Amino acid sequence: MSQAILWRKQKEHKVQCMACSHFCLIEPGEKGLCGVRQNMEGILHSLVRDKLAALNLDPIEKKPLFHFLPGTLTLSLGTMGCNLSCTFCQNYSLSQPPKENQELEGESISPEKIVEMALEYKAASISYTYSEPTIFIELVMDTARLAHKKGLKNIIVSNGYQSPDCLQEMDGFIDAANIDLKAFTDSFYKNYCGARLKPVQNNLVTIKKMGWWLEVTTLIIPGLNDSPDELTRLADFLCHDLGPDTPWHISRFHPTFKMTDRPSTPVETLEMACAIGKKAGLEHVYTGNVPGHRSESTFCPDCQKEVITRMGFQIKKIELENRACPDCKRWIPGIWE
Repeated sequence: MSQAILWRKQKEHKVQCMACSHFCLIEPGEKGLCGVRQNMEGILHSLVRDKLAALNLDPIEKKPLFHFLPGTLTLSLGTMGCNLSCTFCQNYSLSQPPKENQELEGESISPEKIVEMALEYKAASISYTYSEPTIFIELVMDTARLAHKKGLKNIIVSNGYQSPDCLQEMDGFIDAANIDLKAFTDSFYKNYCGARLKPVQNNLVTIKKMGWWLEVTTLIIPGLNDSPDELTRLADFLCHDLGPDTPWHISRFHPTFKMTDRPSTPVETLEMACAIGKKAGLEHVYTGNVPGHRSESTFCPDCQKEVITRMGFQIKKIELENRACPDCKRWIPGIWE
């Protein structure tokens, strides 16, 4: 463990964590909602700064990022802990145990070693993912600074619940982000995630303004966030507040963790959401967790030529000329090389 960043001293040895939008006020000896940031005698410590619980070499399409260095590899890493408590979490074995005071698992590793491994495995980037990079911001920053010096890009895959201070800390070092927009009602965030909608909306707008490459993912859960009205309002927000060039990934839900009371998302629901996104004006809308679906591929918004063909997380073909459609010359937004 080591001293954390992004916190303030308060009276009677309390501290306020400033890493995420919960702004936890933490008593001496206690931890924040994430379970991995602890007040020790009036000083906030990170319990996971050097404690990696997951490390893998992934295709960047798995993040998912479809318009950022397609076909490249990214070294993906994460620690235990999370600042949200989603009842449908697909990585709950990593994210949730610290909230229940279970032992923190992971292996000690230095940022230098992480960067060395990324270069050795010929990755083009490092992705901070699996749990929530906000709660291990110290490791993110230590690694991201070194990665940039070695020509590697930095990516966060996040729930978007950072504090403004945290986004400012990362600015200049993060190159791309995939942010979950889990629903478009505050009640969903409160009841199923232990959070609020507005901070995520604000952070998405801020990230776009900061110039990071941004893609957004929504997991569609039957009966909870799949109404045409809610999806229309969500798609309108993406198009008008973030821009029509923002890729939207619509992902299929499968029963897991505390949410096993409902079925997997029908493919027809995903296709309905895709149609809503395109009607709202979004240029690139994708389905996720349905390998082989046509909506995995990238099409020119003007002439509908298939310019990137995907199958699952694999790139089968890229047809771009100077970042544009080879037929109609329409520019395709993204970071391609």
